[in-house]
Amino acid sequence: MTDALPKRAILIVNAMSRKGEAAFDEARDKLSATGLDLIAAHRVTEPQQLEPLVKAAITQAPMVIIGGGDGSLSSTVDHFVGKDTVFAVLPLGTANSFARTLGLPLDLDGALDVIVHGRRRRIDLGIIDGDYFANAAALGLSPLIADTVPHNLKRYLGMVGYLIWATRVAFKFRPFRIRVTLDDGTVEKCWSTEARIANGTHHGGVELVESQQLDSGVIVIQAVTGKSLLHLAWSWFATLFKLRNREQTVTEWRGKKMVLDARPRQKISIDGEIAAKTPVKVEVARGAIEVAAPRD
Repeated sequence: MTDALPKRAILIVNAMSRKGEAAFDEARDKLSATGLDLIAAHRVTEPQQLEPLVKAAITQAPMVIIGGGDGSLSSTVDHFVGKDTVFAVLPLGTANSFARTLGLPLDLDGALDVIVHGRRRRIDLGIIDGDYFANAAALGLSPLIADTVPHNLKRYLGMVGYLIWATRVAFKFRPFRIRVTLDDGTVEKCWSTEARIANGTHHGGVELVESQQLDSGVIVIQAVTGKSLLHLAWSWFATLFKLRNREQTVTEWRGKKMVLDARPRQKISIDGEIAAKTPVKVEVARGAIEVAAPRD
């Protein structure tokens, strides 16, 4: 069985994503120039248009290319589950964590090259209370930032904007106590300043869960342990610069189906968008979709 990608596709770009508006025309024209049969190309300017367009495109094309940030990808990935349509990604957001997890080039030409010359790859998805997600969810400081950051700050300053806002909201943040019920019923508890629910390796554009793979068949809950925001900052720093003691700043649990609770209750950002609140059931959907992935 060949792993070649389909030669017919529909392009859908979220023009409200950080690079979406500027990239649409160039992406459409370059895809057509490669010989790919581009059935249709849609520039989405209203958020409520995105999901209906994707659902319709899946019935019309063997590959649907979604251009946008992690939120755009996660909000549409549910519709690919159980379908033969390939999910292809143009990373046009701020952090582009899912694209980084897949090993996609972040420049437009590189990402387009993968869509034309890459391979089909079957991957897992995470599930939080029945909602599929592509890459990672988080509770703690990250959702607080995502829930309050001004859109223009994120759109025009990118990661720098996130860092500026993170410094501002950190003073309002308080640690929380998490409770994880594992597959076998064992209960684990700890104090935490941030927790991640990871199907992929990256969160916020940084490789935080190195041990995870998109086809591992398990989901990972990772907690930055302790009550100090300085400890959280050190954990991010140690992970970002691959310091040898970075694993000592976190605790990880792996399983196919776990329950995550927190006191006080915590909002959960799923691929950058606030979409749940503890307690939640966390699961893995093994081999749920096929994606366009690099050959190497």
